[in-house]
Amino acid sequence: MKLLYVHERFGALAGAEANACITATELGRCGHDLGILHGSPTGRGENTWNQAFPFRRELPGTDPAPVVREALGTFEPDAVYVHKMADMHVLEALVNSGRPLVRMVHDHDIYCMRSYKYAYFSRRICTRPASLHCLFPCLASLVKRPGGRFPLRWVSYGAKRREIALNRRFDRMVVVTRYMRDELLRNGFDPDRIEIHAPVPRPGDPSLRSSFSDRNLILYAGQIIRGKGVDVLLEALARVRTKFECVILGDGNHRPHCEALSRRLGLTDRVTFKGFVPQEELKDYYRECSVVALSSVWPEPIATIGLEVMRYALPVVAFDAGGIKDWLIDGHNGYLAPWMDRAAFAGRIEQLLQDKPLARRMGEAGLELVSERYDFDGYIRDLAEMFHQVAAARRPARLEAVC
Repeated sequence: MKLLYVHERFGALAGAEANACITATELGRCGHDLGILHGSPTGRGENTWNQAFPFRRELPGTDPAPVVREALGTFEPDAVYVHKMADMHVLEALVNSGRPLVRMVHDHDIYCMRSYKYAYFSRRICTRPASLHCLFPCLASLVKRPGGRFPLRWVSYGAKRREIALNRRFDRMVVVTRYMRDELLRNGFDPDRIEIHAPVPRPGDPSLRSSFSDRNLILYAGQIIRGKGVDVLLEALARVRTKFECVILGDGNHRPHCEALSRRLGLTDRVTFKGFVPQEELKDYYRECSVVALSSVWPEPIATIGLEVMRYALPVVAFDAGGIKDWLIDGHNGYLAPWMDRAAFAGRIEQLLQDKPLARRMGEAGLELVSERYDFDGYIRDLAEMFHQVAAARRPARLEAVC
């Protein structure tokens, strides 16, 4: 079977890129032919991407439709798998091609003009579909512009409605949680065309278990941007009376603000900002971690870091935001605190620091859950079967058995 991926970047960057490369590599091992139609290169990990995608075409900055048509005609895919792509000309060319189309919904970009589904000032989570409320009171037509001379850029409501309409014409929409499925339903997508396929991390090191030592290590790993709520985490930690050490791994534009807040809260002797660390180095922290803090206040589509740390039998405390409740069962493999409730978040962290047998039991329950529900080989098989079904509906004679 021939699969053409479509993505706005080429190379390693973040979670969407990692998922695209891993799934393509595994599908290639199953005997499928892989190609990619992509935007600008990232300059990172491109050798791995070249191996995963023997056929590739780079989209130009202007008038990409001819390149889309050329790639489709040359590669002749049985199905097209769109990861992240907002360019309307690319989407229109794909929809008009008549090829079987599958769309991966990583985040809220398709239906939210701000992309993160919460109010800018209050951070209150939005529960509305795309509508005129996006213009007022949300004022979502004005969004931040990263870099450049002007701090804001204009987003067209009409263009967003057209983008939603184009995506509704895809044969399948792949989401990662029930929450994301409900967001598509809220925006008028056909329920029969939505499938849930959670991105499954590779198995962890079965020999690695935390010591749950008296170090009382609290770990945060992720971007340090406003939606990730590191500032809210710090305000919660200021309420914890049990001795602890918190290590914050990651970087982002909210880090200077959070470091200043940590100093104002008197946490500098207990909270350390380590910046980005390689994946292998994370294991050094997992060996002594007592609890993982997931402080996102934006509606996370899934928060895959939670699935990863459960592979190492670590309990998680998180705010109840977005799709986290799909895998974090309150009182079973960690705790869900009410959204933005700093006192409740602090109380749950303190409970796990003081009761290490409880923390260990919850960590083991998380490992059991992720092992049963999030099987990597099963994830790849399910994706392959979905592509086969979508393609067979259009071109049954050309297809071979799936992986």
